[in-house]
Amino acid sequence: MQKDISYTIEEIAQLLKVSKLTIYELIKKGELPVFRVGRQMRMDAKDLDLYMNKHKSTQMATVPLSTLGPQRIDMKDSQSIVISGQDIVLDILGKHIEKVSSYKTLRSYSGSLNSLISLYNGDCDIVSLHMFDGETGEYNLPYVKRILTGNAYVLINLIARKAGLLVRKGNPLQIKTWTDLKRGDVQLMNREKGSGARILLDEQLHLNQISANMIHGYDGEETSHLSVASAVSTGKADVGIGIEKAAKMVGIDFVPLMTERYDLVMVKTPENEALIQHVKDILSSDLFQTEISSLGDYDVSQTGMIMYETN
Repeated sequence: MQKDISYTIEEIAQLLKVSKLTIYELIKKGELPVFRVGRQMRMDAKDLDLYMNKHKSTQMATVPLSTLGPQRIDMKDSQSIVISGQDIVLDILGKHIEKVSSYKTLRSYSGSLNSLISLYNGDCDIVSLHMFDGETGEYNLPYVKRILTGNAYVLINLIARKAGLLVRKGNPLQIKTWTDLKRGDVQLMNREKGSGARILLDEQLHLNQISANMIHGYDGEETSHLSVASAVSTGKADVGIGIEKAAKMVGIDFVPLMTERYDLVMVKTPENEALIQHVKDILSSDLFQTEISSLGDYDVSQTGMIMYETN
């Protein structure tokens, strides 16, 4: 392959002999570095060569939270931090942190609740949250207050984004509301327990007085927005709970029902004062906000705003 050429997502899929959905998953996980030309994503031939030859991420390392406990001291010694969450915006944040500091960023892709518990246990440093609380109508803070009790912490807005129903192209079953999920002709693909999308669904079922056993497919689970979107696209399900960007990436339709606040939370300690300040500065910068806005489907009007901070 020549180093001065690049490939589209479709061409990468053909070269690696996998589906485009698999390529999008690899991009989301940071295993395939891409750049944008307008609305099209492309990958340099040299980066594809590197991936094919070494099968190694060219971006941030990925680590499961379950393996972090014994490694924690070593990671601190090497100035490594763990960012937990699934949105590609977190990968961009990690790159910005590495540019302005000596930290090496590692990535975990756990859901919101499990990530928050891991933060409480000291297994990660920056956690992203999008957890709706039906009792208060508020995002994230009610859960943070319950779980991080006894800790000092700061909650900062990362972005806002649309959440709702992922449906087939053209929405043939006309699924438009939460109550439509209990219809006998609708098959759901759910998210895993502890994910923000699963929490949103469960809270909405409670608010609308819908029992989970009334929903076909409630017990089926996928572990990412893209996996749910893929299940809908392939006909495995009629509907899923997810975000607008996942629907667009897979080529299905999206019914917006909520604007969710996607926040970051960090525990405040003397050791990570510098890290917290770096994150605040990055999120408030025009450079970061412009980069996120260029991706589309993200609202940065509150990016960098302190939503809550303990003394």
